[in-house]
Amino acid sequence: MSQTVDGLRLPSSLSAGSYLPDSIHIPFHRRNSTVKRNKIALSGLALLGIGGLVLAGCSSDTGGSGEETPSEGSSTAVITTNGSEPQYGLIGSMTGETGGGKIVTSIYAGLVAYDAEGAVVNDAAEEITVDSPTHLTVKLREGTTFTNGEEVTADNFTKAWNEGAKLSNGHYGSYFFEDIEGYSAEEDSELTGLEIVDDYTFTITLNKPASDFAQRLGYSAYYPLPDVAFEDLEAFAQSPIGNGPYMLDGEDAWQHDVRIDLVTNPDYDGPRVAQNGGLDIVFYATQDAAYADLQGGVLDVLDAIPDSAFETYETDLDGRTVNQPAAIFQSLTIPEWYEHFATDEEGRLRKAAISHAINREEITDVVFSGTRTPANDFTSPVIDGWSDSVPGSEVLEYDPELAQELWAQADEISPWEGEFTIAYNADGGHQTWVDATANSISNVLGITAVGDPYPDFATLLDARDASTVGPYRAGWQADYPGLYNFLAPLYASTAGGNDGKYNNPEFDALLAEGISATDPDEANAKFQEAQTVLFTDLPAIPLWYSNVTGGWAEGVENVVFGWDSVPIYTDITKAE
Repeated sequence: MSQTVDGLRLPSSLSAGSYLPDSIHIPFHRRNSTVKRNKIALSGLALLGIGGLVLAGCSSDTGGSGEETPSEGSSTAVITTNGSEPQYGLIGSMTGETGGGKIVTSIYAGLVAYDAEGAVVNDAAEEITVDSPTHLTVKLREGTTFTNGEEVTADNFTKAWNEGAKLSNGHYGSYFFEDIEGYSAEEDSELTGLEIVDDYTFTITLNKPASDFAQRLGYSAYYPLPDVAFEDLEAFAQSPIGNGPYMLDGEDAWQHDVRIDLVTNPDYDGPRVAQNGGLDIVFYATQDAAYADLQGGVLDVLDAIPDSAFETYETDLDGRTVNQPAAIFQSLTIPEWYEHFATDEEGRLRKAAISHAINREEITDVVFSGTRTPANDFTSPVIDGWSDSVPGSEVLEYDPELAQELWAQADEISPWEGEFTIAYNADGGHQTWVDATANSISNVLGITAVGDPYPDFATLLDARDASTVGPYRAGWQADYPGLYNFLAPLYASTAGGNDGKYNNPEFDALLAEGISATDPDEANAKFQEAQTVLFTDLPAIPLWYSNVTGGWAEGVENVVFGWDSVPIYTDITKAE
C-alpha cells in the first residue's frame, strides 16, 4: 500500500510496494526471531521461478499470522486504529499509499496473502503452479464470493488486471502488470498473457522471465473485482464491494477526511478470518493526536508513535509497545526537475555532497531515540540478500570535509543560489527530523536548507505528481519480501513509483538480468550491482530504515505487526 512517502506507499498491505507509515509493529516477544524467519521464508519463495513448483493449500482456520489465533477477548468487539484519508478510490490497482492500502487489504482477498513473517499462504487461490519462469497456472478455490453474493471466478481476476493495466485509467499499480504478455507502457492494451481455462482456472504468460512473480501475487494490484465494478470504476471505488475478511459498514461507512468503518465479512473463509467484530479506522491530522487518544483509551492500536513521545512511550504504555526493524526504507528524493540536481556531472556532485553532509547517526540517536537505523543501502536489512557493504555505499558516510569539496566542484560548473528545501507532510510527524537534517546540511555546506511543510500527505503527493515540489521526504514499505521490490518500483525508468523521473538504462538492464535469473543468489548479485549504479546517481538519498514503533491500549490482545509493518488486524481482540 509504495516513491512513497508516509502513508507514502503501500504494500500488499505501503503497498506498494509502497508509501509507508513511519513505523510498524511486531510484538516484542517475537523480536529475536523475526528477521531469521523472514529470510528462511523468502529463500524458499525465491525458488518459485523454477518450473513445476506449486503453492498449494492453506487452512482456513488460522489468523493472518499464519498460526492458531487465541480466542481471548470478544469476537464482536470493534478495533479502533489510526489511518489517513486515501489519496485515491478503494480499488487495489488504484491505491498507492498506506492510507488506502490498509483498507483495500482488509476488504479484498487476492490469490495469496502474506503471513506475519512474509511467507506466502493461499487465499483465493487453491493452487498456483509455476510451470516455467514465464508461465503459471492458477486454480481458484470454488465457492468463494464477493459480499454482494457474486461468486469469485477467473474472469473477476483477469478483467480486474486488464483494467488496472490500462494507462488511460491512471491506476497507481499499473506497473505491476508490465511483465504480463500484451502489456504496453505507451497505450492501452489487452493482457494477452491471461487466458481463462475454466471458471476457476486461468494461466499467466509473462513476456520475460520474472523469477519472483508468484511471490508478488499478494500485492493489492492483483486483487479481483466483481462485475458491478466495471460499470463505473470511479463510482465503485467510493463504495467498493470486496471478498476479504472485512467489508464497509453501510453506505456511509467512508466519511471522507474523518474515518472509515469496517465490519467482518461473515462469508470469508480464507486464512485471515477476523477474530474481532470489525475495524474503525480514524483519520488523524497528527500522530500526537492519535497518541493522546491511545493513552486515553479511545484508540486501540497505533502504528506510528510520534517523535514527541519517543523518550516516554515505553513507560507510558507499560509493556504494550514494540520497537523492531521492518521492511521500511526512508529517503530524501531529489527529483530530476529540481534545478542543479539532474543526473549529470553537477547533479551527481551536489547529491553526493548533500548525502555526506547528513549526520545520520546523530539524527537517528537524538531525534528518533534509536527507533531508526542509519541506512546502508536502498532496501531493508530484514530482506533476504541484503548487504551493508554494497560498492558505492560509502557515499552515505558523514564526511563534512568531503561534502564541502564536492559542493565546491559543483559550484565551478554552475554556482548555487537560493535555498535547499525538504518537502514533507505536516500531518506525519516529520518536522523534527526534517529540521535536524536541514540544519546538518546548512552547517556543513554553508547554504540555507529548510523544511517545506505541506498541510497533509495528499497535498504533498499532488504537488509531487505535478512536478511542482523540490526535494521531498519519501518512504517505501515493501509490497512483497524481495530486493527487487525495493528497486524496480521506485527507480526503473517506466516504474509507476518512479516519482522523481529517474532514468538510467544501465540500472534498468541490471534489474532485467536479476529478475530473469532463476538462481536466487545470482539474482541478488545483479540487484546489488544495480544498487551500485544508484549510489553513483543518487536519485534518492538513503536516510534510515524504520523500526516498528507502536503501541496498544489496555485490554487489547493478540497484537502482531507483520513483516511489512502493517498490523495483522484480523488477529487483534479486546474485551467488550
